[in-house]
Amino acid sequence: MSIPQPFLQELLSRIDVVEVVGRYVPLRKAGANFMGLCPFHGEKSPSFSVSPSKQFFHCFGCGKSGNAIGFLMEHAGMGFVDAVEDLARQVGLSVPDDHVAPADKERAAAARQRQATLSETLEKAGQDYRKQLRQSPRAVEYLKGRGVSGEVAQRYGLGYAPEGWRHLASVFAQYDDPLLSDSGLVIVGEDDGKRYDRFRDRVMFPIRNVKGECIGFGGRVLGDDKPKYLNSPETSVFHKGSELYGLYEARAAIREAGFALVTEGYMDVVALAQLGFANAVATLGTACTAEHIAKLLRFTDSVVFSFDGDAAGRRAARKALDAAIPHAADTRSVKFLFLPSEHDPDSFVRAHGASAFSRHIADAMPLSRFLVEAAGEQCDLGTPEGRAHMASNARLLWEPLPDGALKRQLLGELATLAQLDPLDLQEVWEQAAVRGRPPAVPASRSTGDARRPARSEPGRSLPPSSSSGRRRRAAPAGRVDHAARLLLSHMEFLDTLSHEDNALLSAQDAPHGPLFAWIEAQFHEQGPLPWAVLRESLRGHSCEALAERVMTGAHAQTEGDTHELRLELRGLLNRMLAEQLRVQETEALAAASTDPAALQRYRALQARRVALERLAPQAS
Repeated sequence: MSIPQPFLQELLSRIDVVEVVGRYVPLRKAGANFMGLCPFHGEKSPSFSVSPSKQFFHCFGCGKSGNAIGFLMEHAGMGFVDAVEDLARQVGLSVPDDHVAPADKERAAAARQRQATLSETLEKAGQDYRKQLRQSPRAVEYLKGRGVSGEVAQRYGLGYAPEGWRHLASVFAQYDDPLLSDSGLVIVGEDDGKRYDRFRDRVMFPIRNVKGECIGFGGRVLGDDKPKYLNSPETSVFHKGSELYGLYEARAAIREAGFALVTEGYMDVVALAQLGFANAVATLGTACTAEHIAKLLRFTDSVVFSFDGDAAGRRAARKALDAAIPHAADTRSVKFLFLPSEHDPDSFVRAHGASAFSRHIADAMPLSRFLVEAAGEQCDLGTPEGRAHMASNARLLWEPLPDGALKRQLLGELATLAQLDPLDLQEVWEQAAVRGRPPAVPASRSTGDARRPARSEPGRSLPPSSSSGRRRRAAPAGRVDHAARLLLSHMEFLDTLSHEDNALLSAQDAPHGPLFAWIEAQFHEQGPLPWAVLRESLRGHSCEALAERVMTGAHAQTEGDTHELRLELRGLLNRMLAEQLRVQETEALAAASTDPAALQRYRALQARRVALERLAPQAS
């Protein structure tokens, strides 16, 4: 059985290596990590470290290291597939098989190419819409009336689709190109086959994926015509249930603010960005889904839902609650902000100011309280029947919660409302679950089989990293190595880098340059990932050996104060830039005899290098 790498990455992103290892090894908190006695060799002093941020374990005594899959293989004697299946069961995933026919792989490659072509088509239309906005005083006045500045309009790529049924015929050489209809830009009549533009006389909001590629549009009328908002249809590149408007633009602001603000509409996002809340995103005319939540949690551990204060907003919040409950781990915060019925987020900030809105966000209702309110909705808690009804509702909300302190506290709170002992309430729920469960199927093998010694499985993927028990001498860690180590450990630091920083890193000699380019691409595609997930993604990559080397050994520990580590990276980059400038100084000085401008260039380079060297902290 061959397991696809994307599945392994998803699995490792869902599990916690500290929890997995902690079932077998007593661990205690030691700074940012957890320490314990190594289970792989005899020792009296703990040298076995488990890193929550990297999702990796490492023993400084025997040198063994790896992720949660590797730990189960080494410690429990499981084969690779058994270890993956064991972890997958814990998080409710089904393990797929990667035995795919060559023809199917070719079709998949063709589909990826087509998706890229669709995005290019949409981007070309977006460029024209932006041009048309500059030429439409009416559309510009509408945006100004909503308080949107030119800077914000440019940041979000706002445009205007002019009146007329076939405007895009002037943009694309072939108006009958299937790409125009497949991308949702053009509608083809079912009866007569006539073509016409989907978006006409509307302000256009390009929808981008996390890589910044245009995948669809939302269009808003300038007046009161219906429908007020019109979205692109579902296509091979655009799926409303998994995309969030404004997420690409809001990534840095979300990390800076420490939370994501989820709203209902395009104008909410743009208007809030104008008013100082650039961390806002919006669902795309559909209810919030578990995929939306999972995507947001790549960027932050804190999400605040802000919906309109009317009945429709309350219903939307209820659906968001259902989607968020399975992700409500103890270390995450999910809140719900309910505004007065006459307001949406945009109008509230304009009426009461940004400070008042910030206070409302701080006082937003925690998921736990909303869950209890939802369970008791339309239940008379003053009667046994009403309390029983509440308890029945609560079971369906409580069960999907991840195991942890929050789930246990809510059990006690719900039991108190039901006037039952927590153990009694749990027993009632278990009986209800049994009544609704299909008959059990006898297991095909005893549970003891899971502990059998590992056997090699033909065709399986490479096992997760587990370095040899022999202690290897670590190579000296240079500046470029340490920069790679910091970025592999803290991908979120990429948000603070300038174009010059990225160009400097990508221009490093192989394999460092390709590794930095790969890290940046992964970040734009998937957001910040822990080292354990990145390690799986590097299987078979030309940079795998370099990444493994810089992330192994005592020098690879980069936990600590995040601000200090950012300063450390900044210092490394300043010194590397200074070295680059020194080389350019030498070249300019050599050219000064024949090029009069070279001497002036030399002085400018020297001045900048000296300034950087003064700024650079003492970093190795």
